[in-house]
Amino acid sequence: MTAPQGRMPALYIGHGAPPLLDDPTWSGELASWARDLPRPKAILVVSAHWESAPVALSASGAELVYDFGGFDPKYYLETYRTPDATAFAQQVAAMMPDNEPVHQHTSRGLDHGAWVPLKIMYPDADVPVLQMSLPTHDPERLLRLGERLRPLRDEGVLIIGSGFLTHGLPFLTEFRLDAEAPQWSAEFDAWAGEALARGDVDELAAYRSKAPGMPYAHPTVEHYSPLFVTLGAATDPAVPGEQVIDGFWIGLSKRSLQVA
Repeated sequence: MTAPQGRMPALYIGHGAPPLLDDPTWSGELASWARDLPRPKAILVVSAHWESAPVALSASGAELVYDFGGFDPKYYLETYRTPDATAFAQQVAAMMPDNEPVHQHTSRGLDHGAWVPLKIMYPDADVPVLQMSLPTHDPERLLRLGERLRPLRDEGVLIIGSGFLTHGLPFLTEFRLDAEAPQWSAEFDAWAGEALARGDVDELAAYRSKAPGMPYAHPTVEHYSPLFVTLGAATDPAVPGEQVIDGFWIGLSKRSLQVA
């Protein structure tokens, strides 16, 4: 898929968990994807792991957030030091409406929904990265947020909604990387894949009532919601994007999308 001349695409990615760093299959798919993209001047990530309203922005140069447990201690030693993004944060804050103030965090760094995939996609850590909080789960409001951010793409900014297309962790019974997808995960993934292929934003937004596999696929919906920021940032949300990655990881859908 090619974006309009000079415009970066926008992505919705599954970010897995820290062991993704050691999974050659999925990490290889993410690395290959990044190599096929134009080089970004900056990256803006909306991750499932920072829910905060009003909108908040991460602090440039702050330590990573190790917001996970039960994994190898080595993952708590990971670093990802990117160039200063202070001016970029000021630019993003200025794009928000006056009645929606932006909170500039002074100490919060990137959480694993941002730094895990980015360490794979941009391992040299040479692109400024800013994280924005997920302020709501209302698809319409998130679509409007993405639309507001859309002009950044013309300035070389890569906008990423980072989540997991299915995330029913409490209902998994196997945790092997190649575990078979539970029925609820497979059915939700197929439904979403078909709706994305049609560019059917209304169907995707009505997931609570229309998607098979609910509520097991998303007992909480923060990993699905970033999709709507990505769709809102698309040139035309109703034009189907490219589903660059599909398949499952510990039975969860890693389907990921690129929009022009």
